[in-house]
Amino acid sequence: MQLRPALLALALLTAPAVASAQDAAAGQRVFNQCRACHTVDQGGRNGVGPNLHGVFGRRAGSIEGFRYSAPMRAKSAEGLTWNEATLRAYIADPKGIVPAGSMAFAGLRSEQQLNDLIAYLRQAAGAQ
Repeated sequence: MQLRPALLALALLTAPAVASAQDAAAGQRVFNQCRACHTVDQGGRNGVGPNLHGVFGRRAGSIEGFRYSAPMRAKSAEGLTWNEATLRAYIADPKGIVPAGSMAFAGLRSEQQLNDLIAYLRQAAGAQ
């Protein structure tokens, strides 16, 4: 009978890890919200928003020929570089990171969808 409480404790301890696991296939479905403005293909076109291929490790506002908002250019000048932490914060609350920026998306509130989207972006955008 002592085994059952131990199994319950193990299940409770591992449940959060399972809930926060990243699923790139699910993230691709989440990215469908982004496709109206962004592409992720290497050499892909810019849309209303810049192409996201190679976004990890790239300085914000740095794609040649894309017309960034003044607030995004200012963040770039301050050294904002896209990594998992900065992308998470920006995708969750774009106006919180770049106030008065031109990204119309209000933000992604679901932690699971955010995890999945980051996993997809890592895969699709050529992250190292």
